[in-house]
Amino acid sequence: MKILIACEESQTVCNAFRKNGFEAFSCDILPCSGGHPEWHIQGDVLEQLNKGWDLIIAHPPCTYLTVTGNKWMKPEFRDRFPDRPKQREEAIEFFLKIAEAKCDFIAIENPVGIMSTVWRKPDQYVHPYHFGDPHSKKTGFWLKGLPKLKHTKVVEPIMYTYKDGRKDPIWHVESMKLPPAERQKVRSKTFPGMAQAMANQWGNFLMERKRSICA
Repeated sequence: MKILIACEESQTVCNAFRKNGFEAFSCDILPCSGGHPEWHIQGDVLEQLNKGWDLIIAHPPCTYLTVTGNKWMKPEFRDRFPDRPKQREEAIEFFLKIAEAKCDFIAIENPVGIMSTVWRKPDQYVHPYHFGDPHSKKTGFWLKGLPKLKHTKVVEPIMYTYKDGRKDPIWHVESMKLPPAERQKVRSKTFPGMAQAMANQWGNFLMERKRSICA
């Protein structure tokens, strides 16, 4: 079964599906860092969407979609970021093109953001700590034809506490030390426990569906 992992250079999800025996390919405008260029399509993912995939899992860039970026849309920042409204519109359009791909099974991942109001709310929110990784990162999934992910191993998230009592996920704090380009890569990566849950649960769902059709 052919699976496209869109907007993924890390190959975390791609490798999880490959480990389970699926013909999965990552796709991103960047070269892959996951160690398997033979499983990577470098280029515009929109050109790959309608090529007969059995499953598409997408991680569209969230820079202009997330609610944390709303502050830059305020009038007082208009001179500093005059292109923000246009960039947000382009990001919304990109997201929706993936959602409208000719594929029966699609999962689109993004944090809390504008798509909940301009399109629809996600089918579920999960955190990495629901799948064995001790980190908090609220992640939404917009699903087409797929079941919701079930928690596999709930653990306590590791948090950093500031002097004023505020708390922040430790992975987020540590990423602040990195250069902007590297920081963006790290923050966009899927944690391995969640990636394996996708491969196990959605992979098994597809195989069971295929067996029932062939029976």
